Order: sequence, then structure tokens, then C-alpha cells
Amino acid sequence: MLRYTLMRLGIFAGCLGLVWALVYAGLLPRGLGSSNGLWILLLAMVVSAPLSFVMLRKQRDVASGQIVHRVDQAKAGFDRSARQEDHLVDLVEDARSTRA
Repeated sequence: MLRYTLMRLGIFAGCLGLVWALVYAGLLPRGLGSSNGLWILLLAMVVSAPLSFVMLRKQRDVASGQIVHRVDQAKAGFDRSARQEDHLVDLVEDARSTRA
């Protein structure tokens, strides 16, 4: 997951640098008034989002597979704990019924 996040940040940084250069070269319009920095950030986000979606598909699938595996392990652990608890409850109930 860390690798995917770093790769996504790298794509954003590249887009930010490219957009900044294009705006200051006059190839892209500047923002209104003093909003130039915000304009560059927003435009870089808009450009980097679809690029990340396409370019990082494989890494995203690997990261989501790791998350699914961890969730499945946690669920299995909860199920094991619940079965052990149910078994102990059954033992206590059996002991009580034999005393009575």
C-alpha cells in the first residue's frame, strides 16, 4: 500500500511540475487574481487522477488483494475466538446441568 501511495504522489508531483511550467510559460491560463497557486494545484489533481487510475491499475489490484487477505485473516480469527467461546459456554452449561 505504501508503494502505491508513493507512486501516486510521484505522478501528482510530476503533473504539478508540468502544470506549473505550462502556466508560467503561458501555454495554460493563469488563475484569477491571486488564485494562481490554487489553480495550479487543482489542475494538477485533475490531470493526475486519471493518469494514476490508468497507470497504477496493477499496483492498486495488488494493494487491494493484500487488504482483502488481511480482512479475511481477521475474520477467521474472530470466528475461531467465537467457536472457542461457544465451546466454553457449552462446557459450563453441561457442568451446571449435571449438578442439578
